[in-house]
Amino acid sequence: MLKPESFPIDKIYVPVKRRKTLRPEVVQEIAESMLEIGQQTPILVRPDEGRLVLIEGLHRLEACKALGEPAIIALLLSAEEAHQKTHSDPGLEAEREKMERLRKLRLEREAAEKLAIESRAASQTDAAVLQRAQPKNTNRNDPGARSSQAGRGASGSAPTTLSDWIKQQERNGGRY
Repeated sequence: MLKPESFPIDKIYVPVKRRKTLRPEVVQEIAESMLEIGQQTPILVRPDEGRLVLIEGLHRLEACKALGEPAIIALLLSAEEAHQKTHSDPGLEAEREKMERLRKLRLEREAAEKLAIESRAASQTDAAVLQRAQPKNTNRNDPGARSSQAGRGASGSAPTTLSDWIKQQERNGGRY
C-alpha cells in the first residue's frame, strides 16, 4: 500500500501530451474546492532522472500552483506501477482514443486538401495544354467565314493544297 507524501510542485514535470488536456475552468473549480476542504485526492507521480513525472492529477496540480502552494500531496509509483496505471485507467484510455481519432481526422483532412490542390493544379495544366493545342480562329478555320470567302466553288470546300487552289481558280474563270 502506497503512502501519500508531500512533494515540491516545481520538481514535477508534466508531459506535453498531458498539458494539452488542461481545462482552465476545471482548474478553477478544483482550486475553489481546495480552498474550502483542502486536497482530498493525491496526484500520482513516478521518478525519472532526478525529477518526478506526473501520471495523473494535472488539474489538481495546476490548482495547487494557482493557489501558490509550494508542495502537493502525491503517491510515488514505480515505473512499472505507473505503466500499469496508465494502461488500465479508462479515462486516460478514452483520452488516448479521442486524440488518435482527432489525429486521424486531421490527417484525412490534410490529405483531402492536398488532393484538392493537386486536382486544381492538374485541371489548370490540362486547360492550358488544350488551349495551346486548339488552333487560333482564322478565316480558314472559322465555319461562319467559309461561305463569304472569295474564290470558292459552289461546293464551298476549301482547297487543301496549292494544286487544288489552282484547279478551283481555273474552274471559276481563271482568276489567280
